[in-house]
Amino acid sequence: MSFIPMAAVHAGSGTMNPTETRLWREARRGYVRFQEGDVLFAKITPCMENGKVATARGLSCGVGTGSTEFHVLRSRQGVDSGFIMHLLLQERVRQDARRHMTGSAGQLRVPSAFLESLPTAVPPAFEQRRIVAALEQQLSRIEAGVAALERAKANLERYRASVLKAACEGRLVPTEAELARAEGRTYEPASELLARILKERRERWEADQLARMKARGKPPKDDAWKKKYPEPAAPDTSALPELPEGWCWATVEQGAIRVEYGTSARTAADAGNVPVLRMGNIVNGLLDLRSLKFLPGDHAEFPGLHLEEGDLLFNRTNSPELVGKSAVYHGQPNPCSFASYLIRVRTVPGLSTEFLCFVLNSPYGRAWIASAVSQQVGQANVNGSKLQALAFPLPPATEQARIVAEIDRRVSMGTRLEADLGALLLRASRLRQSLLAHAFSGKLVPQDPTDEPASVLLERIRKEREAAAAEKPKQPARRGSPQRGPRKTAPKGPR
Repeated sequence: MSFIPMAAVHAGSGTMNPTETRLWREARRGYVRFQEGDVLFAKITPCMENGKVATARGLSCGVGTGSTEFHVLRSRQGVDSGFIMHLLLQERVRQDARRHMTGSAGQLRVPSAFLESLPTAVPPAFEQRRIVAALEQQLSRIEAGVAALERAKANLERYRASVLKAACEGRLVPTEAELARAEGRTYEPASELLARILKERRERWEADQLARMKARGKPPKDDAWKKKYPEPAAPDTSALPELPEGWCWATVEQGAIRVEYGTSARTAADAGNVPVLRMGNIVNGLLDLRSLKFLPGDHAEFPGLHLEEGDLLFNRTNSPELVGKSAVYHGQPNPCSFASYLIRVRTVPGLSTEFLCFVLNSPYGRAWIASAVSQQVGQANVNGSKLQALAFPLPPATEQARIVAEIDRRVSMGTRLEADLGALLLRASRLRQSLLAHAFSGKLVPQDPTDEPASVLLERIRKEREAAAAEKPKQPARRGSPQRGPRKTAPKGPR
């Protein structure tokens, strides 16, 4: 028999995938039952708001079971199930259902009483069929267009991934070694760049330590303190692929002077004047500043946790597909801080955080994140220590700049196309709702005066229900069980 989990019902389209099957003995208990032609309506948030409504079609043997988070609606003779399904697909109906939900946060559900009492204008039976036929003809065209737009979006995602993959493998722009040979000049290979980065990293650490000791009034008597410098771990290249000429492998720790978590202080929309970037502000490798929360400027962790232009932000926890999404802070807004679910990476000059960000968002970076992630109470996590151990391909400094410029050029074109596709998808959604509104206001198909009036249909349904209720046999008392008498109520005592 067919088995319909919530995921099998497609949001907003009225369709579902009935291909999953289970044996009757496996699905006869603990699931809701339905038959061919029944309407399934998701009652739980957010599935209901997303429009998970469908008519059960193509069921194996004509019957099925599925998620208990479905209400099952079975139409009476003279009422088209497709008419009911399209009625429930209207956004106004789902908004009204949202207001009637009951339960706790995250587990809100639409009670069956809402559907039982949902008022609607009922057209004659033949007009219902004409409405459903017209809707399905028009909506099928919209769905075909939406499917094409979704394919285009998926192709853009693949294109973006292929660009980042090529960048990490030295195939996006001519390498510095190739250009130097063609132009008859020398260049600084990444191995020399890395040595310079490590030298400057140590010098910065020593300057910082010396300043701290002098601030405490304890200047050093000799250079013994320099031996306490924590040497960053080099990458283990034994299992890493060969890199283009002039490139080398490095770790984030080797190139970083700061790797730290953000503030855990509670932020609010009106808590102060310093914006605090959160994981939701990182979208497709960029910072989205449309929704910000704030802390007062005199917060105890400031200015230590103020961002500087060029700082990289790495999302360390969330669902597996969102962990590791990264973006670079470009100086605005200023001042600005970041929340504890993000890790800030500040690099030594010579290592472009833009390039490192692209590596993290590339297929190589995503594969590394998948291998480094740890699962904690339903959430994935990559901590700062693991991030510092990441080995990444390092090109010469001038080549990094060319790679970043070429990625920006190509990805910005894709971003504009993606915005256009998003606008078209929104337009399709609005067109779908406009069609439904016309259908249920009697404006989609012409009326036929020869149709049996809906009042006659409703009266017949009323009589059928009354007759069915009158014929329903009473349940006999079980043999050997005592007959129950009138319910006795204990007398109320004084309060």
